[in-house]
Amino acid sequence: MPRRGRRSEAAKVRWRKLESVPVVAEPGTPPLAPSAWNPTRSPPTKTSRLLEGGLPYQMSPVVRQDEEPRGQSTSPESRRGTGRRHRVETWPASRVTRRSCKLVLPTAEALEKKFALLVGDSHLRAIVDGYSTMPKGDFSLGMLASPGASAEELRLEVLDAVLPRPPEVICLLAPSNNLTASRTFVEAGAAFDALLRTVCNLSANVVVVDFPPRLGVKESVQQLLRQEFQRVAAQRGVRYLPVTEHFPLSSLALWSRDGVHLSDRPGMEVLSQLLEAAVSSQLELSAPKSPAPVMLAPPPPGTASPPAVRRPLPRLVVVGEVAAPRRLDPFAWTVVGGRKVLDTCLVDLSKILHI
Repeated sequence: MPRRGRRSEAAKVRWRKLESVPVVAEPGTPPLAPSAWNPTRSPPTKTSRLLEGGLPYQMSPVVRQDEEPRGQSTSPESRRGTGRRHRVETWPASRVTRRSCKLVLPTAEALEKKFALLVGDSHLRAIVDGYSTMPKGDFSLGMLASPGASAEELRLEVLDAVLPRPPEVICLLAPSNNLTASRTFVEAGAAFDALLRTVCNLSANVVVVDFPPRLGVKESVQQLLRQEFQRVAAQRGVRYLPVTEHFPLSSLALWSRDGVHLSDRPGMEVLSQLLEAAVSSQLELSAPKSPAPVMLAPPPPGTASPPAVRRPLPRLVVVGEVAAPRRLDPFAWTVVGGRKVLDTCLVDLSKILHI
């Protein structure tokens, strides 16, 4: 009769020890793949019984730490617009900033109208190239656009621009490129203040329109930059018009796929209307106002106006001789026949003579 092998007995002891000690999976380790049975392990019948009867401990599921939920991501960096934007055309490079820049001036036929100048970054590209039209207003429009320019670069472009005449109003689109060009909000505010000083020296009638929101930047960061721009504009006494309520973040059709630029329709249509309204309102505020004539309200219908009453002028009628007025002081002295006599004595004497 053959002897029982020691190797099989040792394998059974090791298997019992493994069953008594729970194995806790470390986070980040993939689950063990089932392997084939070998003679050093227990027979397959025993393993199946353990699976049928249940494990002696509760094994926690393995969760990888680097996995993200499969739901739709709502981070600002992942949002994209669904609108369509035209193909970008090539513009000449500026000699002061080396960026693309284009200056469009009104025609000679519009000299009799008031001259308004738009200054901004790449948001004005669609208007300059004619893919989006501005509403017609009672003014001639010129545009200075420099895509990708910050506040300092826009200031240099304004200084280098050659205009046919001083503009009656300048509409400045707040530079949103300072979100990436400036290191701090204080630095962005200082650059914007220098730009406003240059623009105000060119024209005393200036209005600032806030920049449209970006989908790829956190809303809180954009709000801090807007507050800094508003503070600087208030110190300069310049109107700052907000536009965020006209661009809700839920309407993705307002932006193109890059999440930065507005779509030709309807994004740029909304911005064009806001720019035209800003220029028109600024011209109305700066126009000299003549005093209106005072108009009396007419009487209500059905009521007859009362006839005018003429008052007679007082007349003074003098008949006969006018007696001299008597003295007010009865105790004053009066000269009679070279002597001073009291008036009271004269009165008594006249009474006696009449008697």
